Amino acid sequence: MAAVCSLVLLTGCAAGAHSESDTAYADRQGPIVIGTDTSAESRAVAALYGELLTHAGQRVRMAATSYPSPAAAAKAVVAGEIGLAPAYESTLLRTFPGGQILPGNMPATLSMALPVGIVALPPAVAQRGVVLAVSPTTARRHDLHSLADLQEAGGRLALGGSAAGTPDAPTPSSLKEAYGVTLTPAGTSATADVLALRGTDPVITRDGLVVLTDPAGVIPPEHVFPLVQAPDAGLAARNALARLNSALTTDQLAALAAAVGSGESPSEAALTWLRSKELLS
Repeated sequence: MAAVCSLVLLTGCAAGAHSESDTAYADRQGPIVIGTDTSAESRAVAALYGELLTHAGQRVRMAATSYPSPAAAAKAVVAGEIGLAPAYESTLLRTFPGGQILPGNMPATLSMALPVGIVALPPAVAQRGVVLAVSPTTARRHDLHSLADLQEAGGRLALGGSAAGTPDAPTPSSLKEAYGVTLTPAGTSATADVLALRGTDPVITRDGLVVLTDPAGVIPPEHVFPLVQAPDAGLAARNALARLNSALTTDQLAALAAAVGSGESPSEAALTWLRSKELLS
């Protein structure tokens, strides 16, 4: 919780990129405009939102351009440039700091961080947050299952990875405080024994990495959820989007992101997945 609390002291600084047609969104009646950031995860989730809403009889369209970051997309919803975008919990708290932290109550915490008229709908199981992972060989050698297990081998392991420098990644000092673990910073990802990665990184599945559990909650949550303008958050829209909540896991999101990242159109990937889960019946 201390890690989550510290997030509200930080500010998101990414600026949004958008078309003139999107900026007029708040001043006109029309379809729900769905925006995304540039990541494959965001584009895939936005396509899921669009298909579910369309199937529920809602009029939607995708924003003409993508925003450069999740923070920028969230700011665009708040500014009224778009009506809906995928958002992530800790990123949102960094982007809109100053609200009161209610331990164990993330929905209320998000609600207090957002201005009036902006709604954080319930999240999916899926997260795009940072995880710490090790190779199968390292896991077997040191009997690693959770971050607490690193204490026995900590002095012999180095921490690195593609997400090691992100704001929500644990640092060696935070791991030492929470778990009594001593890890040394790795010079490169290639020399790291413990990898800080996004939970949707395809390398986790490709290399069969073992994701270590975090019983102390050092790593803040980053569940994906719909951030929406209140006028677009009617009962039909809420019910449609809620169909994702238990079905969309981190592994499922990773697979969708991999498909979109490989060139499949987000709408095709979304439709295929939704039909496979019987969510459009």
